[in-house]
This record gives sequence, structure tokens and C-alpha cells, in this order.
Amino acid sequence: MEKEIRLIRKSHDDGRTEPVLEVRESMGIPYLVFPMLEQTGMVIQGFSTRIGGVSPGYLGELNFSYGQGDDPANVKENLRRFITAIGGDPEKSVMSQQTHTTNVRVVKKEDLGKGYTKERGYTDVDGLVTNVPGAVLVTTYADCVPLYFVDPVHRAIGLSHSGWRGTVAHMGRVTLELMKQEYGTRPEDVYAAVGPSICQDCYEVSEDVILRFAESFPEDWHSRLFYRKDNGKYQLNLWKANEAVLTMAGILPEKLQVTDICTCCNAELLHSHRASHGKRGALSAFLGIKE
Repeated sequence: MEKEIRLIRKSHDDGRTEPVLEVRESMGIPYLVFPMLEQTGMVIQGFSTRIGGVSPGYLGELNFSYGQGDDPANVKENLRRFITAIGGDPEKSVMSQQTHTTNVRVVKKEDLGKGYTKERGYTDVDGLVTNVPGAVLVTTYADCVPLYFVDPVHRAIGLSHSGWRGTVAHMGRVTLELMKQEYGTRPEDVYAAVGPSICQDCYEVSEDVILRFAESFPEDWHSRLFYRKDNGKYQLNLWKANEAVLTMAGILPEKLQVTDICTCCNAELLHSHRASHGKRGALSAFLGIKE
């Protein structure tokens, strides 16, 4: 690996010290994986760093957003490199089109290539689900929370983007409900993961956001989700909030992994909207079904 990956990892309140995510490298591109998802034997996966692409300046090197001022050709080359590196076919990838909704799209065979070889033809899509062999789902991030879902019983997957708006509206539950509707997925069969995103120490929010969370989550979770500071602002824990969403939706604790990697703490290696004050590229989460 040309550049050593030294990530700052956050400790969990359960006292675990072993890394939740592992760093892998292929074709000169480092990426992060959840070993638990890998153990299902049915998926390819990866979460990107900033290393290994062709985008210039503050977008570089690996940028997966068409909306940050990058040349679309650079984004497509970055997609080609990364998906090939993790063992997928770029021409079978499908990208979200995120606007902080809880809209989840069912990906069918005719959707393959959208965002890479084809125009997407849809808007306001923050989550994707599929059971198409070979399909590679792609969602983008720069502090918001990636949610991974793998149903090995029905051979279906889901990948959703959950910022604070998605989290307060329980994006994880919405995704699981669509997988149940389309594929017969049962939450107790699903392996799920909360991906790299901004940690509570880095995420200051205003009271209006906290009021939404206080309404959306049971009171016994409140002390674990947020606390008030002397300046009247709050620190919000999106990791714990999404853990709550997924466990309340029926995901078993032994089938859930929650990240220990904060994008803001690791802004030299990962794109962070908050750390860069919006001058950044975008990371991506990738999840595909092996053929």
C-alpha cells in the first residue's frame, strides 16, 4: 500500500477494544470492510477512503459525487477503479441520488449501470435494495451514516444513507420494511452494519434538531443519544441513534456491527463536510451480491 492507513478509532461504551472495521487493499486502493458482513459469503463490500482515485485538489483523490464540481469522467473512473478493486462489475453498479429523504428504491436488472453507464432517471433516492445477482449498490457520504443490510436467507441486500433527517425518520426501519415487502426479509435474519460517519464528539447540533429526536425515540434512549452543553448546543450520537432504530426494527444485537471510525476525526483520510466546511469530495459505501 503506497500510503499507510492510520485511522483514529473511537472506543465503544461496551468496552470493546478490537477494531470493528478492517482495512483491506486491492489494486492500490485501500478500503474498509465489515468482517461480519463478509462472513455471510454472499456479498462484496467496501467503504472508500480519499486514496486511489483521479480527482484533483480538495476533491481528491477518490471522489464519488457528481455534484461537488468534479469532472464526471473523473467520478466514473473512480467508480471503475473502486468497484473493480473489490471484485465487482462497474457496469452493474447502481447509484443513489440523495436529498436526505427516506425514499428507498427497488433496484431491478434494468437499473444496472445507472449512475455509471446510464443516466439515473430518478431523484430523491437515499436508499437502494436489490436481489439481483451481480448488482453493486452505491451511496455517497461526507459525515452522514451508511446503513448496510444483508439477508442471506432471501439473498437480498440494502444500502441506505441516513443523515440526521434520515435517522430521526428511522431510515433503517423503512429500508427493512421494503426488503420485507419485496423479498420476504425478516429482520431477525438480517446482518446489519452502521458505517463510518461523524461521531458524537464531533457532531454539535441545535435544540430544534434535538427536539425532533426527543419526539422520535423512546425517553429511555435520550441520555444515550444526546446531551446539552453550556453554550446551549447539543452533541448528538448518530451511531447510537441508528443502533436504536435497527434494534427496535428487529435486528438482533449479535447481527449488528456499529462503526468505530469517525469521518470528521479522520478528515485527512476521509471526506468530512464538517471538517472541510463543505469544501470536499464524497466517500462511498458499496454493497453487492456475488454472482
